Parts: sequence; structure tokens; C-alpha cells
Amino acid sequence: MRALLVVNPKATSTSARTRDVLAHALASDLKLDVVSTTHRGHARELARQAAEEGQVELVIALGGDGTVNEVANGLLHRGPDPEGLPRLAVVPGGSTNVFARALGLPNHPVEATGALLSALESGSSRTVGLGFADGTAGTVDAGVPGRWFTFCAGFGFDAGVVGRVEQQRERGKRSTHALYVRQVLRQFVGDPHRRRGTIVLERPGGEPVEGLAASIVCNTAPWTYLGNKAVYAAPAASFDTALDVLGLTRLSSAAVARYGTQLLTSSPERGPRGKHAVSLHDVAAFTLHSQVPLPFQMDGDHLGLRTSVSFTGVRRALRVIV
Repeated sequence: MRALLVVNPKATSTSARTRDVLAHALASDLKLDVVSTTHRGHARELARQAAEEGQVELVIALGGDGTVNEVANGLLHRGPDPEGLPRLAVVPGGSTNVFARALGLPNHPVEATGALLSALESGSSRTVGLGFADGTAGTVDAGVPGRWFTFCAGFGFDAGVVGRVEQQRERGKRSTHALYVRQVLRQFVGDPHRRRGTIVLERPGGEPVEGLAASIVCNTAPWTYLGNKAVYAAPAASFDTALDVLGLTRLSSAAVARYGTQLLTSSPERGPRGKHAVSLHDVAAFTLHSQVPLPFQMDGDHLGLRTSVSFTGVRRALRVIV
């Protein structure tokens, strides 16, 4: 099988030596081309080229969730075709690796490589659904290019936290749980819309949901991980359904303490709940509008400010080796 290994040399949990060892192990069973990314968007370009040329049967992303997101978007440049496109495989090399872990892969890159080789030998794979976010027609964001996401998107408070973390990492800070906690506190202090939300959720055939201060869109569960602890914002979310949404209408000190505690103690059976929490399951299409520009993120990648985003849950979008 001819395969392309897309390596992020800045992946936080692997060294250059480890990446070389993993590439050598994969090359023992595959006709492997290895390319290291050099700039943001490079992984997407490489995967798009592989899909368009049609010579590669498998694209392996060695990196974090950002690398996986880019590779998925490159493969899906012309839309879903699970049987015709190269398959996707993941070797986790980031700090959190939500997509890989949600698929049931080991979080250690060496163990994950072993699992990948076993899956290739046995022919084990699955087709997963993905989320798609696009600019909304008739709004100032209408011309924003559409983009796929593998496990989550956020509009409002949580996206603001992601943006703050990215700023700190660009300044040389390591991605740690303490860093995230500090940025949550700073976002809480600095967010002028957390008490009176500006987001409205609209969906075909459903009543609008108004006054959201935070909106978390999940394509799978868990939503994220804190070390080995899985955090469930929408426990029923699945790669086999459309999208789930957790909306919070108020983020006062008491509400943040309540919902923060619920997230930290969440489980596959129980997520956040209460009078300021709105949960929607298996929603195929909806739009989030805001009266003011708010931060937007996808798969942990901050994408700037938006006033409106349209979402679609696409079942059977991409075939993945597991």
C-alpha cells in the first residue's frame, strides 16, 4: 500500500528521534513517502494533493489535532467520498489528541503506531461523520470559506479561551493544564457578554434558542481531555450521528463554578445540566448568530471573530483506519 506520512515537526509530545523511529516502523509495512510540514496549512496542501493525484491509498497524520484537522480538510477538498478518497490514519503527537483518543487509539505515539500497523494488517477501518462550518448567506461572514472539523467547534466563551491559549503558546508558553486554567479565568474576567449572551441558535423546524453566552458544538464524545480525564460536554455525541450542541445562557461566577464542576465530573452518561444549560442531540443543520463579533474555534484552532456560522453534520464523511 502506498502511503503518505505527514509529520508536524513541532508536535509537542514527540521528539525528532521518536518521529524517525515511527516513520521507519511504518515504512517496513508500507510504501511510504514522508513529508514534514513547514508552515500553517501545509498539511492541508499535502493531503489535497494526495487526494487529487489518486496515487496514495492512505494519508497518516503524525501530530496533534490541528494537523489532523488540516489533513482531513485537504482530503475533503472536493467533498466526501469515503470509498474513493485515501483513507486517514492518525499517530497522536500533540498535547491532547482528542480525535485519536475518541477513536479509541492509544495516546502514546509508539503504541498508536503499533495499533495502526495491526489495523492495517487486519483491514480494520470505520467511516466517521464530521462537522462542516460555513459562512452564513446574507451576512458579513457569507464569504468565509467552509471548513471541516473532526471533534468540536466553539462560538463565544470557550473559543475566547482557545484564542488566549494560542497567544500564550506563540509567546513560547508550553501547553499545560495550568495554562488553560489561567486563560479560563482571564476570559471570565475579560468577557463582556458572559452575563447576557448575544448568540441565537436557529435550526429548521425548531424554535430559536436565544441568549447563549457560550456554544459548544460536538461531533463526538468526549469533548476534550484533562490529562487522562475525559470531559463530556455532550455525552451522546458520536461519529455515527450528526452534531450535538451544549449552550450556556449565563456565565456568572456561580454558573461558571456549577458548570465547570459538572464538566470536571462528567461521564459518558451525564454531562452539564441546569436551567442555564441547553443541550441538543443529533442536529443535522443549524446556524449560530451573534449581535456582536465573537471568537470562533474549530478543533482547538482559533479562527478569529465571527458574527454568524452555519453548521452541518455530515454522516459517513471519511474512512479512518482504527
